[in-house]
Amino acid sequence: MITMVTMTDTETQTDLPARLEAGASAPDFTLPAVNPDGSESEITLSRLTAQGNSVILYFYPAAMTPGCTTEACDFRDNMARLGSLGYTVLGVSKDPVAKLQKFRERDHLSFPLLSDPDLTVHKLYAAYGEKKLYGKTHVGVIRSTFAIDTQGVIELARYNVRAKGHVESLLKRLG
Repeated sequence: MITMVTMTDTETQTDLPARLEAGASAPDFTLPAVNPDGSESEITLSRLTAQGNSVILYFYPAAMTPGCTTEACDFRDNMARLGSLGYTVLGVSKDPVAKLQKFRERDHLSFPLLSDPDLTVHKLYAAYGEKKLYGKTHVGVIRSTFAIDTQGVIELARYNVRAKGHVESLLKRLG
């Protein structure tokens, strides 16, 4: 069970999901998606892996913000390299589909953007939890990336990644 937690300055964080690690089964999900051509659909992780696709699943805090734009464009610019390694990229945020459409169009994003407004999938992947921002601890979206193989097993789990240079680091690790 996943519990929503609100913290005050004097509370400690104990009820958030444990972080996933390499070798764990990737939690399955179905989410609404904005596809690269602008069409909308639902994407199910287990369907992609069953079709022989390895998946890079990354969680980002908010579409059209500077860091998230940097990261998304980095993935966009490296799609050929990731594809040559057999990976399909999926970006997940809590943004509504309409905002994801604008993000896709504005930045010419060439991979599906998934909408998880109630944070269910974020929590399954522990991509929502305690983090520090400007010296204060609060609960929010944790910029995270997972490489998932065709059997639905996590090959790589990274939390608190930096937006800039993250994809190059990921390519070195996977390639």
